[in-house]
Amino acid sequence: MARRAVVLLSGGLDSATTLAWARTEGFQCHALSVDYGQRHRAELDAAARVARHLGAAEHRLLRVDLGGFGGSALTDASLAVPSSGAQPGIPVTYVPARNTILLSLALAWAEVLEARDIFIGANAVDYSGYPDCRPEYIRAYETMANLATRAAVEGARLTIHAPLIAMPKAEIIRRGASLGVDFSLTVSCYQATAEGLACGRCDACRLRKSGFEESGLLDPTRYA
Repeated sequence: MARRAVVLLSGGLDSATTLAWARTEGFQCHALSVDYGQRHRAELDAAARVARHLGAAEHRLLRVDLGGFGGSALTDASLAVPSSGAQPGIPVTYVPARNTILLSLALAWAEVLEARDIFIGANAVDYSGYPDCRPEYIRAYETMANLATRAAVEGARLTIHAPLIAMPKAEIIRRGASLGVDFSLTVSCYQATAEGLACGRCDACRLRKSGFEESGLLDPTRYA
């Protein structure tokens, strides 16, 4: 039987490529998406499309209201999503503790599934400077997970895979295309419309657009 893995699936191009990668590596993929109160909720519909397209064994959606805390332009409608290009420091689109929370949910499900592998599409090259996308963070979380779970204590070590973490966006796009990802199904925009139309101005849109330009592949993004 194929090894089981939990794959965090946001609905964007990075997580779609990560799911395709895990499938190609022979894993039985259980995709997990999280409605955390993000303003770009169209990505959740995209995640469902991607999970079906790439043959996930299962796709679950959990709800955790990080909007109750706010502190991010992605969860607090009173904060504007920047659209004037990269700014110094960590941008206001950073969601406090998001990857820690998402990985913890994936970790809980992995224990129930008796899965020993978790995949996340974190990237530390062409990204917005979020501290929870760095390789040292992923390593630290893996160490913590192997101290905190019954499975690990009983000898079944868990591995956190971040296969895209050192890849430029153009390389991610080329790799995803080679793995059969249909990028027209994905949504990356931080303020996408309910229909999934991208603004073309936010940081996520700029990174996606430049990635396609550098990859030499056709950009299927639908813009408002």
